[in-house]
Amino acid sequence: MVYLFEKFELDDTNFCLIQESRRVPIEPRALRVLLLFVQNPGKLLTKEVILETVWKTTFVEESTLTRAVAILRKHLGDDPRVPTYIETIPTLGYRFIAKVETSSRETPPFTPRAEESGDSVGEVAESGPRLEVLTAESVSRQPPGESINPGKSIKWSLLFLFVLATAGSALWWRFRHQPIREGKQTIVLSDFENSTGEAVFDGTLREGLTVQLEQSPVLSLVSQPRIQNTLRLMSRPADSRLTAELAREVCQRTHSAAMLDGSIASLGSQYVITLHATNCATGDIISTEQVQAASKEDVLRALSTVAISLRSRLGESIASIKRLDTPLDEATTTSLEALKAFSESDRLGNQSGSAAAIPLLQRAVELDPTFATAWAMLGRLYGDVGQQESSAESTAKAYEFRDHASDHERFFIVASYEMQVTGNLEKAEQTCETWAQVYPNDAGSFGFRAGLILRVFGQYDKAVENAEHLVAIHPDFALAYHFVALNQIALGHYAQARQIGENATARQFSNPYFALDRYRLAFLAGDEVAMEQVVTMARQMPGSEDMIAGQKASSFAFHGQLEKARAVSEDAANWMRQSGRREAAARLESGAALREAFFGNQDQATQLATAVLNLSNGRDAEYGAAFALALSEKSDQAAALADDLERRFPEDTSVRFDYVPTVRALVALDRHDAVKAIELLRENVAYELGSPQSSFDGFYGALYPVYVRGLAYLMMHRADDAASEFRKILDHPGIVTNDPIGALARLQLARAYLQSGDSVRARAAYSSFLLLWKNADKGLPVLQQSQLEFDRIAGRSH
Repeated sequence: MVYLFEKFELDDTNFCLIQESRRVPIEPRALRVLLLFVQNPGKLLTKEVILETVWKTTFVEESTLTRAVAILRKHLGDDPRVPTYIETIPTLGYRFIAKVETSSRETPPFTPRAEESGDSVGEVAESGPRLEVLTAESVSRQPPGESINPGKSIKWSLLFLFVLATAGSALWWRFRHQPIREGKQTIVLSDFENSTGEAVFDGTLREGLTVQLEQSPVLSLVSQPRIQNTLRLMSRPADSRLTAELAREVCQRTHSAAMLDGSIASLGSQYVITLHATNCATGDIISTEQVQAASKEDVLRALSTVAISLRSRLGESIASIKRLDTPLDEATTTSLEALKAFSESDRLGNQSGSAAAIPLLQRAVELDPTFATAWAMLGRLYGDVGQQESSAESTAKAYEFRDHASDHERFFIVASYEMQVTGNLEKAEQTCETWAQVYPNDAGSFGFRAGLILRVFGQYDKAVENAEHLVAIHPDFALAYHFVALNQIALGHYAQARQIGENATARQFSNPYFALDRYRLAFLAGDEVAMEQVVTMARQMPGSEDMIAGQKASSFAFHGQLEKARAVSEDAANWMRQSGRREAAARLESGAALREAFFGNQDQATQLATAVLNLSNGRDAEYGAAFALALSEKSDQAAALADDLERRFPEDTSVRFDYVPTVRALVALDRHDAVKAIELLRENVAYELGSPQSSFDGFYGALYPVYVRGLAYLMMHRADDAASEFRKILDHPGIVTNDPIGALARLQLARAYLQSGDSVRARAAYSSFLLLWKNADKGLPVLQQSQLEFDRIAGRSH
């Protein structure tokens, strides 16, 4: 029977998928899933039914099925967000939604090409010009001192050479039939030995081979952070050159399966690349791969050839290699100089931080303006140093040239684009879900979810799961520990957050975000001594001063000490402006404008908000300024800014569901229309406990819609509803931390109790607020008003 749908034919007799008379190579299990789908079009097939039908059991891990579906979608060209063929039914299963017709005609028997017929040791995936494969015997016949003749049939002037070391043949056979599996065995890649005398190859080939091997979903390279941490434990400098000898010791200490060490040498006008795979435990050579490049321009293509063969030797199927193999010159760049700059930026970034690596990435994209991965990393590093507009511009460039990247890198590029350019985190989450299915050992998908996406959604428990999984698969990735702590704090699990921090300290990690975690935990514990210790520590940790300055200013303001908050904030903002970090300064001053507005200093708030907009119209800074203006009865200006945000960021999750509804609700309150304010804030209900993107760098905005909704209910004299909103804020201190609304919610709760006629609880809530502000600046309008209100209720109670 032949099943016809769209431009595809699925022949169950010959068990093959045909697209426009061309066979589509696809894994057998995935093809069986597709056959089940087309045999049941329009029907919901539960995961249990699919597993039992295809795998003959329901005990297979669910991730096996999701990976098979991801493979199908890739080959069918199906977008899971707007599916044409396979629709996901959350938590239940899948439905095949394309129209299916059947035919009894027989298709001609299909004769597979050599690379499609299996995955035996001798096979080589054919992608482009044919390469001559030589055996060890044929190589031995080459006259001494002569270069290997590529032959007339080789268009790229490359010759693929495979030499299997005799001493390692038995070991290789065992290794070949026990291939490396996901998350179980890993590989250490040493630095290449470069005897050509040409500096352009230094670091470049290791970077290129890394890009090639990372395309494999079944091989796992030991990460650079883990290598550096292992070197530190060996009392070696973290930036030590990874020679073959040193790499083997790292391999043994990380319990990895194999070590790869390579070299490049001149052979007349040509180049020879050699790669050895070694068993770390025994030191036996598993295999030796060698390839010759006719010119410098052919070296990257030659390296791709080595990588293809190596992936096969280490246990990956030919079908998998064909599906997930982009030649290195297409996956990165055709420019060796650009790839060298990219490689050096990675090394320098690990040693000296993001800011130091930016000029090298700028150089890489100057040399090759279509170098998509370099643009993507440049966007990421700009984001690290707070230059959000430059980050978005670079990431948009990466997205424009995403076809010049491997599938592996394309996931990173697309997810970054959805987070940093459009801000559409729903799409980013879907991308990360597919990314994790195809590359379950990648840090990126789990880091993006734990560090940003799920936090904006308010799904902190899921964020913890992703972060803990990230720690498990990449125990030397420092930020993973921060993601665990950050989300545990949001959930109120302070002991767990401290423990993960101690685990990070035991690994000798040094990261600015750990200072942020420690400061927040100390604040939530009311430990002023510990808070000051973190401030002192931050002075010795480059990159943490900005964050701690913002936190310190917020802590002063939380206790009503606005003069101290102003001094800290002004010093930090001045330093940022002088160092050219206008966007970071704008976000810091947005926080200052908000504090003034919350405390009733409308003139100061308006002045600061105006200064913010003169510095930057970045999304988060503009939101802070708009909120401050709305609180300061500058409704028209605030409404115009909300319109501008909506126009410029139509897909952005935080803008759509948080920033714009909240500012417009405040404008409605200023115009005494509380009913409209409540209606506007309905957009935020699903995300009300989330941490919008302004809370990541500006440290403001979390639970602001809840606070505004409480104000609206007070205006409507719905006291119980108002109290419920303000209690949400007080019940989630780990989300709000030291934002001033955490203090002001106590005052607003007292007003809600007073409005409901509950003078006892009102008096207790007023007392709680005034005790918190016992050392507050005396002239603050909000303090004076609250003291008058308390005095009145205290007088009535006698």
